Amino acid sequence: MRDYLAWRLAFGVTTPSTNTVVQPEYDDMRPAGVTNHLARMVIADDPVTSDADFERQLEAIDKSLEDAVARVMDAKPNAFILGISALSVWGGSIEWGEELKRRVRKVAGWDIPISIASDAVAAGLKAHGIRKKIAIMEPYYPCIEPRLNAVLGHYGYEIVRFCHMRGKSPASYSVLTAQDMIKAIRSIDGPDVEAIVAFGANLPFAKLADEAERWLDKPVLQINATTYWHALRTNGITDKVYGYGSLLAKF
Repeated sequence: MRDYLAWRLAFGVTTPSTNTVVQPEYDDMRPAGVTNHLARMVIADDPVTSDADFERQLEAIDKSLEDAVARVMDAKPNAFILGISALSVWGGSIEWGEELKRRVRKVAGWDIPISIASDAVAAGLKAHGIRKKIAIMEPYYPCIEPRLNAVLGHYGYEIVRFCHMRGKSPASYSVLTAQDMIKAIRSIDGPDVEAIVAFGANLPFAKLADEAERWLDKPVLQINATTYWHALRTNGITDKVYGYGSLLAKF
């Protein structure tokens, strides 16, 4: 027993201070005996109107990583989740993700298990048996394309279409209607697409992704559900969780 509530596992999570989706979605998906403990990567909710603005936001998030990790480690978690998707691919290589994990472990002071979005997506696509062609929707700007192409291309996946939803600021990513997100996912679907990835931790799409799998008849990997699935499974928690997509419900 780790403690009374986290008698199986306690996750430490860092997510941007503007994010209002990671915390409730992770808490909705947690099995009995698993707890989530968040620290915020402090950034300003500055306007984003271009690739350059988005790049500056990611630089600010990257600089705030160690401080947030240090705060969450006070809770003595058993494992760590990076609750932001774009940062996991920002360097445009697998090595970038490995360096992120090294940075977290340096602050933690031990070889803590870590789940990041890029690893989770690759594992989720593999679990579904996806062979090559996928499409991606995200709340970002086109400068994310070469990063995602490089990282997922390493695993053999080809991104045939993107939907850049171009959020007006980091906090605005969650200020959407269901119809906004349904329109976005339909815009990139097609018979050439084997699976769709909703890549954006502040995009409140987990429950809709579960529905979308039924009316699109293909896997839809929402990033919070996918990363939380990866974190649970790599730490030996195999409970099925329903209502958040087929990864948690079947694999």
